[in-house]
Amino acid sequence: MRINVLGVGFDNLTMQEAVNRAMELVREPGVHSVVTPNPEIVEVCRENPAAREAVNGADLVLPDGVGVIKGAAMLGTPLKEKTPGIEFAAHLMGKMAEEGLSLFLLGAKPGIAQQAAVRLAEQYPGLRIAGTHDGYFQEDGPVTQAIAASGADCVFVCLGAPRQELWIRENGPATGAHLLCGLGGSLDVFAGAVERAPRFWREHGLEWLYRLCKEPRRIGRMMKLPLFLVHVKQEKRKK
Repeated sequence: MRINVLGVGFDNLTMQEAVNRAMELVREPGVHSVVTPNPEIVEVCRENPAAREAVNGADLVLPDGVGVIKGAAMLGTPLKEKTPGIEFAAHLMGKMAEEGLSLFLLGAKPGIAQQAAVRLAEQYPGLRIAGTHDGYFQEDGPVTQAIAASGADCVFVCLGAPRQELWIRENGPATGAHLLCGLGGSLDVFAGAVERAPRFWREHGLEWLYRLCKEPRRIGRMMKLPLFLVHVKQEKRKK
């Protein structure tokens, strides 16, 4: 049973359990999906029914960030642990490399996905990079055709929320891939274009603050976090 946090249902799994389940999905026939909502995305889902449907319709919904963990605890329905999308992706690639599975990278600015592909191929020997495509496209058809032609087992869809969740829901079957993962700005980190917060900041739930210090223009997006906590408190009072 999923844990409901403001209308978004999260799977109550540890990181290892989430990765193991994702590997089961990538081996199974059909198309499957993983999404990693943070408080910002939960707030989007509260206002956007289509986004909420796309997120809740995924096979795995994982809590990205300490905010969701705190929100679930405040509501009396604690989650086991946070499962940040970028860390989930790293563990998943390690497992895929062991089995020689293939990965397609979709998203980010032109050139970023290719840079990420080179670095990931070096970091995960055995992982096959099936192809790449930037996120600056107008028509879905050529992109889904390229993915299908690549024969990729898995696709990292890094288009930002809620675009990536809606894209996966609409175009997943046409790609021919067994698993599609919505992973936001992960390609920028994998490519080395963006530096992730040091371990201290991550372990203390302050990665959001580190990113804000590095990118002050994110202040508008970061204001979703206090709004999320306000809505959680309101929901707690209703209960």
